[in-house]
Amino acid sequence: MADAAITVEGAEKRYGGKKALNGLDLTVARGTVHGVLGPNGAGKTTLVRILSTLLRPDAGRIEVAGHDVVREAYAVRLRIGLLGQHAALDEELGGRQNLELFGRLHHLGARRARARAGELLERFGLADTGRKAVRQYSGGMRRRLDLAASLITEPEVLFLDEPTTGLDPRGRAEVWDSVRSLVGGGTTVLLTTQYLEEADQLADRISVVDSGRVIAEGTADELKSETGGDRVDVVLRDAGQLGAAVALLPLTGVTVDPDRRLLSAPVTDRMEALSGVVRALQEAGIEAEDVALRRPTLDEVFLHLTGDDRRVKEAA
Repeated sequence: MADAAITVEGAEKRYGGKKALNGLDLTVARGTVHGVLGPNGAGKTTLVRILSTLLRPDAGRIEVAGHDVVREAYAVRLRIGLLGQHAALDEELGGRQNLELFGRLHHLGARRARARAGELLERFGLADTGRKAVRQYSGGMRRRLDLAASLITEPEVLFLDEPTTGLDPRGRAEVWDSVRSLVGGGTTVLLTTQYLEEADQLADRISVVDSGRVIAEGTADELKSETGGDRVDVVLRDAGQLGAAVALLPLTGVTVDPDRRLLSAPVTDRMEALSGVVRALQEAGIEAEDVALRRPTLDEVFLHLTGDDRRVKEAA
């Protein structure tokens, strides 16, 4: 892709006898958010470490911002930012002092480092807290400051490795707004996350990684459609009637969640399926608390694609 910010072809990385990356391919378009999802141990963090030149691949062609991560590692570092899973801030320094320190570490002059720190504090809504010690910041404020520090050199490409782990909903929303603002300004973002909602909210495209390779890719809607399109959910008042409901409903591919008294199945004709389910339940005298149509969630896509759907029991 001519306008690719990241190109990965056949990436491999071994740790002893285990392949963390096993021929992984990935292309990320400039000015987009690309989500990378996968279970623990799938290779997500290894991929980010290779792309950010912290780890050398064993094989493959890998370019970031038009430069090879092995042969042109220094050129890559000049063009990227990295927000890891753990904050890299000095807890005793204030927000402004942290940003100025990062600026000096990136060889910005004292004047430019001060100016850049002020710009970023304003941009991330932290201007009024710049002198406060970071240990007094909320979780969301710390993560926004950490994100600001990763942008001190105005990178073309930003790597976010599980950026909102441990944050409450408010803190996550604050980080999401910041990421949207970055992409609106032209930054390319590669996002790894354990929160499926986060990828659904932010990512233009999503790659699902398992066992060190990409097993599916597309927009959130495309991935949801591959999992079965629309679904009908039926919540019964009496869990003891689940078996009877499965037997009589005009549906195929029904899954059952006894703990939630829930039946779920893919459908093609939304209105016909809904009316057929309601009619069949009424005729059989089975009482439903709720009957609803919906799109699959990314959680279901993820569990389906990675084969980790044991918590949803197939109906007999």
